[in-house]
Amino acid sequence: MVKKFALAALAASSALALSACQDQASQGGAARDYISAVGSSTVYPFATAVGEKFAEATGNKTPKIDSTGTGGGFERFCQGVGGDTPDIINASRRMKKKEFDTCQANGVTDVVEIQVGIDGIALGEAQRGPGFELSEEDVYKALAANPYGKPNTAKTWKDVNPALPAVSISVFGPPSTSGTYDAFKELILAAGCDANPEMKALKDSDKDKHEAVCTGLRGAPFYVEQGENDNLIISKLDKNPTSLGIFGFSYLDANKNKIKAVPIQGVAPTYDAIADGSYPGSRPLFIYVKKAHVGVIPGIAEYVAEFLKGGAEGGYLADKGLITAPKDVAAKAAANAKNMTPLSGSELK
Repeated sequence: MVKKFALAALAASSALALSACQDQASQGGAARDYISAVGSSTVYPFATAVGEKFAEATGNKTPKIDSTGTGGGFERFCQGVGGDTPDIINASRRMKKKEFDTCQANGVTDVVEIQVGIDGIALGEAQRGPGFELSEEDVYKALAANPYGKPNTAKTWKDVNPALPAVSISVFGPPSTSGTYDAFKELILAAGCDANPEMKALKDSDKDKHEAVCTGLRGAPFYVEQGENDNLIISKLDKNPTSLGIFGFSYLDANKNKIKAVPIQGVAPTYDAIADGSYPGSRPLFIYVKKAHVGVIPGIAEYVAEFLKGGAEGGYLADKGLITAPKDVAAKAAANAKNMTPLSGSELK
């Protein structure tokens, strides 16, 4: 049974193309009859809630969803087309151009991007923590490997800013394969770096150097990767109450009995602050669909429609912390979902 599209099959008639899709969406000699999704641990609780509603409403099997991290999810998604590859990747950041190119090279030529809502990058501490209030620049000076191009010698938060507690810099966060990791570097770390006019100018004169200086993180014991398990970070904060953790807002909001939010730039991460853009760490959340699998693997279009329904204003995903996208963004997502319009790739970085 063929598991990968031949280029000739992609250019064949619609009938032959459908036949090829059916062959490729097969696994172990029989067509896969459930949706397979991988990706972001941040999107995972939303995706699983949608999966349960979808199965209940349609009678289809509940989708199989793996929390692999965004980067790891794209690796699996872009391996090719067929029943042994995922139909959907959940992403807590936008697809990168190099990921898109990998997809194209492996025959995943039609990738549909659908923004399902908004989330925020949040810093949290234990309920008995010291009560941090940080600026983007404080975070940058504490966690950058080479702030402003010089080796980082700061050991305590007071070394970074005399107004902060004299406790050791200790932050538990996601791994480099996580979309939350990428978003944290882009939205918080780089913003803190660009508070310095010379660093902001460097972004135009030497983009690669700017990225290295502004987003390179120092390692343990200052920044410690904790895998894709946010529960582990909460456990670490409970044992180390002067440490900080990095989360998606939705996770922090769901665990506010255990952890409290750290304001950034004087703004706490709340639903309203992220929705109106006043909180600096807001970010879009996406799902990406393999168009070749739509109509072959049962229920993909219906699952996507259910995701947008749950994420709409007044939808059930708001109770889980998903923030509704602006109306123009939601309209574009609905159109992409209805028409399964593929990305061109030109809009990606």
